[in-house]
Amino acid sequence: MSKDIRIKKGLNIRLKGAASTEISGAPRSRTFNVRPADFHLITPKMVIKEGAKIKAGDDIFYNKANETMRFVSPVSGTLQEIRRGAKRVITDIIIEADKEDSYRDFGKTDLSDAAAVKARLLEAGCWPFIKQRPYDVIANPEVTPKAIFISAYNTAPMSADYDLILADKGEQIQAAIDGLKTLTDGSIHVGVPKGGNSVFNNINGIETHNVSGPHPAGNVGTLIGRVDPVNKGETVWTIHAEDLVIIGELLANGHYKADRIIALAGSSVKTPKYYKTKIGAEVSTFVYDSGLNEENVRVISGDVLSGTQISPEGHLSFYANVVSVIPEGDDYEFFGWNKPIFNKISTSRALTFSWLNPKKEYELDTNTNGEHRAFVVTGSYEEVFPLDIYPLQLLKSCMVKDLDAMEAMGMYEVAPEDFAVTEFICVSKQPHQKIIREALDLMYKEIG
Repeated sequence: MSKDIRIKKGLNIRLKGAASTEISGAPRSRTFNVRPADFHLITPKMVIKEGAKIKAGDDIFYNKANETMRFVSPVSGTLQEIRRGAKRVITDIIIEADKEDSYRDFGKTDLSDAAAVKARLLEAGCWPFIKQRPYDVIANPEVTPKAIFISAYNTAPMSADYDLILADKGEQIQAAIDGLKTLTDGSIHVGVPKGGNSVFNNINGIETHNVSGPHPAGNVGTLIGRVDPVNKGETVWTIHAEDLVIIGELLANGHYKADRIIALAGSSVKTPKYYKTKIGAEVSTFVYDSGLNEENVRVISGDVLSGTQISPEGHLSFYANVVSVIPEGDDYEFFGWNKPIFNKISTSRALTFSWLNPKKEYELDTNTNGEHRAFVVTGSYEEVFPLDIYPLQLLKSCMVKDLDAMEAMGMYEVAPEDFAVTEFICVSKQPHQKIIREALDLMYKEIG
């Protein structure tokens, strides 16, 4: 049975360059990158050396704090290079791919056996797809969550359309749901767009919620806040909808297939569309295949609000299902603060006029249009923040590292992406997502 969730607070950021519904196969990437930094707070311990031959699904490293949690190769090939940064921290693991993949065979899994499902997900590198709240980190396999939350509704600017990329993946999704529901005593909640043709409408064993409203209505944090907020001592798990396909393929057929359908989007892309590729692939294989309108661009692995900047020759990050390419904002507008603005989005009506045409699409660059300064109390954050939390007060308590205040104001249920819109509209140019991330890390260290 489905339930309706209507979000009123938020902001739809309409940008030019959304991907068309065309899906193309990206050229085969020559190298793939497994980046330990994608797995927050994980300390990697390598199990193979440079020059080793590996299959897709073979171990590359494990979590130093939990040796059962393995991280595996997305393709078959040769471990070409292990790159290290300061203090010999591993930054990149480069794999030279074979022309065709060969897969390690894990065998089928008994979907009714919780211990077997958990062991297989840990062994085959699929456990990192499962994150937990509080702290927004890879889930602790020793803790049973009170519920599992999945958002199948993307409301971020130029984000991937789940109805499109999951259209024929019902079999794998059902296998993933059947396995995951043995790992929780509660329900699996899935947020779907109201009125959409979601594949989850035909999936058994879940509670669906028809979500509508402006961004961040599609964030899994918004779904958690409306359905079952996280209190002290409680844990919930979250999973990206597209990752269910990889989990289901593993449980049903015994293969780790790190396939991705990603949206290449942005006003700097000549023909924005969808590409079939794999986790960790070179983004140049599809960015240059589609073509760019200009040279001075910023390539982002993820959406424009919460993604990670990479070079055009960089690699797709582990959790990304979109690559955004927008103009680099390295120019300055003379007296930009003191004249009417028609080509930018603003929640204010002071010399800004985007409110007159709410469906207009904008071509924005990365310019912050101002400098970092102390918080200015305007009340604008509350207008776009749908959670039952005071965003400004929570941010300030994070900055002064007041753990008691952070607990009291709902820190356990938030993640950095929940503050992406407040950061976008912030007149003080404060890095909201960084503030939240650092505060969550502090809580994880001090409270655990």
